[in-house]
Amino acid sequence: MQKAIPWQDKPKGCSNVIWRYSENPIIARDAIPMSNSIFNSAVVPFKNGFAGVFRCDNKAVQMNIYAGFSIDGIHWDIDHYPIKMQEGNTKMIASDYKYDPRVTFIEDRYWITWCNGYFGPTIGIAYTFDFKEFFQCENAFLPFNRNGVLFPEKINGKYAMLSRPSDNGHTPFGDIFISYSPDMKYWGEHRNVMQVAPFEDSAWQCTKIGAGSVPFLTEDGWLMFYHGVINTCNGFRYAMGAAILDKNNPDEVKYRTKPYLLTPSVDYEQIGDVSNVIFPCATLLDIAQDKVAIYYGAADTVVALAFGRISEIIKFTKENTL
Repeated sequence: MQKAIPWQDKPKGCSNVIWRYSENPIIARDAIPMSNSIFNSAVVPFKNGFAGVFRCDNKAVQMNIYAGFSIDGIHWDIDHYPIKMQEGNTKMIASDYKYDPRVTFIEDRYWITWCNGYFGPTIGIAYTFDFKEFFQCENAFLPFNRNGVLFPEKINGKYAMLSRPSDNGHTPFGDIFISYSPDMKYWGEHRNVMQVAPFEDSAWQCTKIGAGSVPFLTEDGWLMFYHGVINTCNGFRYAMGAAILDKNNPDEVKYRTKPYLLTPSVDYEQIGDVSNVIFPCATLLDIAQDKVAIYYGAADTVVALAFGRISEIIKFTKENTL
């Protein structure tokens, strides 16, 4: 039986389709002894609770990923030391840094993707069966790339991954692409999925966009939360939107939110190591109850949680499409 996902009913008077957990942030920046910040992290159902892979920057601001476990999806026991990789389908497991992980279960194991430092940022891939031993595979792409997000099942017999080709810095551009692999080692068939929006149409996502949480299948197609960025006079501002991709051809966008779903509006999203950031990385689903819990990094400092009704999000996305 599936463990109940974290949930809190919509506050009275709230007209938004997404609402914040009243006890946010759920993971503080100093939740483990040597952490400067813990944010942009991924969680999945696991055994009688939940497991996760967390971005933790230590007090030297070295970026790495750590495993953790939870009974309720809110209170987490995070390892005090980074994940130590073993060789998977390659002997080349060098890495200068690791950050912004995503996790999904495919077939018989949990796959982790992250931004991996190898002569610049690229997409690292690893798998685990128990969140104790991790096996690193070949990087998916050449540098420079970020926001690698796997689909939770094969599409037309192939693994599929979203990503955002970028540059070596704080990229002032970026679209979402999809790539395919027969074996989780060799990737190709790269296709553009979504481009940034024109400023005059939807300015919150006019500078760059990136895949956020692992897409999940609905009757309307693959629903995915993504981040969009505007470059303001005070720097980048990251907000969250939703897109619905075609079930069989996910490079085709059926609907995409013109308004944002969630934008930095409260102190823990507006104030931190990087101000004004909402960065979705994971969802927990209860399809039968029409519920989704969304985990997001806030201000590059802490982990926060938001909730929504899947049917309401789909309806909003279709009625307010770009």
